[in-house]
Parts: sequence; C-alpha cells; structure tokens
Amino acid sequence: MPSFDDAWADQLHASFLDIVGIINRPEPDAAVLAEAGVQLDRALFPLLSRLGLHAPISVVELGLVAGKDHSTVSRQVAKLEALGLVARTIVGGDQRVRLLAPTAEGEAMLERLRIARRAVIARWFGDWNENDKVRLLNLLQRMLKAAPGVMEEVARVQAPTGGRVPDGSVE
Repeated sequence: MPSFDDAWADQLHASFLDIVGIINRPEPDAAVLAEAGVQLDRALFPLLSRLGLHAPISVVELGLVAGKDHSTVSRQVAKLEALGLVARTIVGGDQRVRLLAPTAEGEAMLERLRIARRAVIARWFGDWNENDKVRLLNLLQRMLKAAPGVMEEVARVQAPTGGRVPDGSVE
C-alpha cells in the first residue's frame, strides 16, 4: 500500500494532467473567443494572451512562458503582426534586440477577451464561495512560486553526468 505522500503525488500528477488536458482542449478558448465576439486563430489566442500579461517581451522569452520553441512562436507572432495586433520595437538602437507588445488594436482585443474570460470563469465557478476561490488562487500561486525550483531540479536531472548544471556549478 503506497504511503500518503506517494498516493498524494500520484493523485496530484493525475490532476495536473487532467487540468492541462482541459486547458489544451479547443473548447475553453472557443468559449472565450465566442463570448468576446472575436475571430482569431486558436493557436494565436494563447500567445496574444501571454503577450498581454508579459509585454514587452522577446520572442525567446515568449516561447519560454508559452512552452513553445522560439521558431514556432516567431511564425505565430508574424501572423499576429500581420493582423495588426502585435508590434516589434527595437531596444536601445540594437537591431538584434526587439521586444513584442500589443498594438492599440491588440490591447482593445485583449480587453474584450479579458471581459469575456471573466464571464466564462464566473459561470464555471459560479457555485464556489469567495473563500474557496481565494483559497484555490492562493494555493495555485504558492505552487507557482515553487516552479523555478522544480525546473532547476529537472535541469539537474537531465544534465549529463559530470556536466554543468544551469547555475554553473559542476555535479
């Protein structure tokens, strides 16, 4: 019989996979887009949303927060630029350093999406009381604060034996 911690870890892992599965399904994004009355390729919606949260940001950084490689993100950002939703700005006169940010049109769309997302989430969690909502948010934020340590552990485990780990130290 597994220990409490082992059973908890297994259930937590299964719950994470279920949550990611729900988030990656097209229906939640489609619900928000429909509520907002916005026509946008489903692949572009998460990037525009993250840009709204993290701008100004580079393509590489956007790829990291989106969990996608920078070449994929670069192609998708080009589509957002063509739609007039995102612009690249040169930083400090260095042509190699460009940051992405929503345009005025992109900001207007993000505001419509924000209002729609709030309405959709309100329906999903309509039967939750305020204390439960605050508790969930606090626990999620606490979990996210641990994420850098988790990523360091993953990098350490994946580092070749005797190789350098991300902090520059030797195993």
